[in-house]
Amino acid sequence: MTLPIAAVSLGTVLATFPASIWMSRAGSKRGFCTGASAGVVASILAVIALSIHSFTLLCVATFMVGIYQAFAQFYRFAAGEAAKKSYRTRAISLVMAGGIVAALIGPLLANAGSHLFSVPFLGSFLLMGIMALSGLALLSRLQMPAAETYGASESSSRHWLKVITQPAYVVALFSAASAFGIMVLAMTATPLAMKHHHYSLTQSATVIQIHVLGMFLPSFFTGRLIERFGIITVMMSGAGALVLYILLAVSGTGFIQFAGALFLVGLGWNFLYIGGTSLLATSFALAEKGFAQAINDMSIFVFTLLCSLAAGKILSTFGWEKMNVLLLPWALFLMVPLAGLAFYNKRVARMQYEKKRVPLA
Repeated sequence: MTLPIAAVSLGTVLATFPASIWMSRAGSKRGFCTGASAGVVASILAVIALSIHSFTLLCVATFMVGIYQAFAQFYRFAAGEAAKKSYRTRAISLVMAGGIVAALIGPLLANAGSHLFSVPFLGSFLLMGIMALSGLALLSRLQMPAAETYGASESSSRHWLKVITQPAYVVALFSAASAFGIMVLAMTATPLAMKHHHYSLTQSATVIQIHVLGMFLPSFFTGRLIERFGIITVMMSGAGALVLYILLAVSGTGFIQFAGALFLVGLGWNFLYIGGTSLLATSFALAEKGFAQAINDMSIFVFTLLCSLAAGKILSTFGWEKMNVLLLPWALFLMVPLAGLAFYNKRVARMQYEKKRVPLA
């Protein structure tokens, strides 16, 4: 049951690096239009797959959805590049806030489309294709303003290994990958766990809606929180939200527990993902964005793929409560590198301050 979802992650993993390189050469407009076209193709293949009852072709279709998603991940980077440095974090947050449309309309379209034709869910994929086609029409009119250089200390392109081994880059990548991993395990396992506890499809869809709201609704104020309290503090709060998700998930299997837990894991993902994106943007120059962004997103989705593949097996082996108990040490450990980076930044700032105070000979 989880294989088509895993195919989405596989498509994202394999397409992320080529998508980044293609966009750095051809431009954002062509890149985003390529991704939206993949979404249209995915819809057509899925409709055919369901019509002829081909599970293999359905997985190919969801693989194409992953390619669409690979390009879509760069929307947030494009917003950061186009915005002024002082507005960059807020621009990233506002782009992420667009996901509220997904929270409200996505599950409704999936549920409504599932009954449009005699073949279940054929209409859901047809509606998905219409959404992708609408996106393609909008993206064809995209005009990117001149971008400011990112905040790395060196404006010229450095060796890729030097970029990805910086403390800020490593912590940003680890935090975002962990947030995605925990969220995907929760989101993939929840409908199966709810079905096991005799909840209806409508109830499961409602919980997923609440989860996606938790992912994207905070985006309206996450940027302002980062500006006021700092990136590390907001990301620490995200790790705390993941811990609260686990505690609520193991407290019972009522509808309130499922809905509240999924909202919290979405909130934790939001703080860690937007914070990680903002932190990542400080670690490379504009000339380095192609490989820096690609390595980050590809690493995240390799890990997401593994979690998607493992979700069904972990749930069937350990059950809903024990699966979440196993996630607790991971969520707690997230705070360690964040605290380490905060200490590292303070030490660097103090050394720079002391260096300025030393009088010249």
